[in-house]
Amino acid sequence: MSKRRQDGRSQETSGQSRQQGKYVLRLFITGASPNSSRAITNLKNICEANIPGDYSLEIIDVYQSRDIAEAEGLIALPMLVKKYPLPERRMIGDMSNTKKVLSGLGLEF
Repeated sequence: MSKRRQDGRSQETSGQSRQQGKYVLRLFITGASPNSSRAITNLKNICEANIPGDYSLEIIDVYQSRDIAEAEGLIALPMLVKKYPLPERRMIGDMSNTKKVLSGLGLEF
């Protein structure tokens, strides 16, 4: 389920807290561009297939949340930041390479 916040971010509520060992993910996008749309769809599909109910996904549009984007030191978009579990990892692109995304999440099978 997705909630739109006033600051342009949306929050997926499949999981919520670090205390429960859930994955905390932030996907930075550029509006409704084709790459951003693909990244959202691909990432949601990967998460639902591999860690269903065990993640929270915050989607941040850098056009609407420039301060957050600057604080994160983004170098390219779309960019996925895995905040938890540690170590923090960053992945760039439309998340179409499932194997690389799983590896970045620490879920190599």
